[in-house]
Amino acid sequence: MADNQVDGVNTASASAASNVIRKKLQGYVGFANLPNQVHRKSVKKGFQFTTMVVGESGLGKSTLVNTLFSTQLYPNKVVAEPSHETPKTVDIQSITADIEENGVRLRLTVVDTPGFGDFVNNEESWKPILDNIESRFDAYLEQENRVNRTKLVDNRIHACIYFIAPTGHALKPLDVEFMRRLHTRVNLIPVIAKSDTMTEEEVHAFKERILDDINFHNIQIFQAPQYEYDDAETIAENREIMSKIPFAIVGSDKEVEIEGGRMVRGRKYPWGVIEVDNEDHCDFVKLRQMLIRTHMEELKEYTNNFLYENYRSEKLSAMGIQQDPTVFKEVNPVQKMEEERLAHETKLSKMEAEMKMVFQAKVQEKEAKLKQSEEELYARHKEMKEALERQRQELEEKKKRLESGRPLTPEKSKKKGFSFNK
Repeated sequence: MADNQVDGVNTASASAASNVIRKKLQGYVGFANLPNQVHRKSVKKGFQFTTMVVGESGLGKSTLVNTLFSTQLYPNKVVAEPSHETPKTVDIQSITADIEENGVRLRLTVVDTPGFGDFVNNEESWKPILDNIESRFDAYLEQENRVNRTKLVDNRIHACIYFIAPTGHALKPLDVEFMRRLHTRVNLIPVIAKSDTMTEEEVHAFKERILDDINFHNIQIFQAPQYEYDDAETIAENREIMSKIPFAIVGSDKEVEIEGGRMVRGRKYPWGVIEVDNEDHCDFVKLRQMLIRTHMEELKEYTNNFLYENYRSEKLSAMGIQQDPTVFKEVNPVQKMEEERLAHETKLSKMEAEMKMVFQAKVQEKEAKLKQSEEELYARHKEMKEALERQRQELEEKKKRLESGRPLTPEKSKKKGFSFNK
C-alpha cells in the first residue's frame, strides 16, 4: 500500500514537471531601456521651442523663418502705401504653429520685432525687446511659485537670431548696443543677412571683423557645449558648425529650376542661381542643423539652467530673498572628486598631526615619569648606600675595639654589670 502511494506521488511530480512551461525572454531587460522610455514619453508629450528674430526691416527675417521650418509661418507682406505712417516704437509680434515630422510634434513660436532699427533715433530701441524677454521670465517664475505646478507653460525665448546688415565693414553701434544689453538674457546667434550681396572674400573678412568686435565688447554668443562622451564625429561636426558663426545666410522659400531640370530652393539671378541648401553657397544648412537637428535641446537647457536662473537669482535677491549662489554652479564630476580627494587627504593629514601630537605628549609624560622614578630610585639607592657605609664603619670600629680589649660602649658594660650584680 505504501509502495503504491509513493509511486502515485512520483507520478504526480513527474506530470507536474512535464507541465511546466519554460519561456525565453525576448530582448534585453535592464535599465539600458530607460532612454527608450524617455523617448516615448517625450514624443507623446511633444516639444516646445521659442525663437526670436531681430533685425532691421528688409533683411529677410520672415523669409528665413519660413525657410528654416519649411512652413509658411509668415504670410506674404503687403507693401505699404507711401503715405502710410511709420510706427514710432518697436512692436512685438508672436506667431505659433504646430509642426509634425515623422510623428514628432513641435510647437514652434516665433517672436518678431518689426520696427527695430528703422527710426532716425534708435536710442533704447532694444528696451521693448529686453522687457519682453524679462516679462516671459517673470511669467515662468510666477508659474513656479504656484501651489500646483504640474502644467508649466514655457514661453521663454530659447534663441535670438540677430540679423546683421551686409555692410562688409563692422558692427554698427546699434548692433553692439543691442547684443551688449541682451547677451545675459538670451542665446544670441548672429547671422549675416543676404550674404549673396558680397563676395566670398568679403564674407570671410566681414565674419572676422564681427568676431573681433564681439570679443572686444565681451559679448557672449551661444557656444555649443562639449561632453566627455561625445564621439569624434560629433565633436568634429560641432566644431564645424561653430566655425561658421556668424552664419552667412540666404533665405528663400521659393523653388527655382537649375540645370538638369532639378528644383531647388534658392534665388535666381541673371548670372546664376544661389541655392539655399548648398553649403558652398551659404551657411543656411549649418544654421538649420544647429537650431533644429543638433542643439535645440542645448539652447533650451542653457536658457533654463543659466540665463533664467541668473535672472531668477537677481529677481529674488532684489526682493530681499537670500539665495545660495552655489545652487546654480555647474559641477564638474571629475573636479568634484578631486576636491573631495584633496579634502579627505587634508583631513587625514590633520588627524595624523593630531595623533602625532598626542603620541609625543604621551611619550613626554611617560619619559617624565620614568625620569622621576629613576631619580627616586637613585636617591633611595644613595641613601641605602650611605646607611650601609655607616654600618660598615660602625662594624669596623667595633672590630677594632674588640681586638684592643676595650669595651664596646660604657652603657652596655654598665648594663652587664648591673645584670651580673643581680
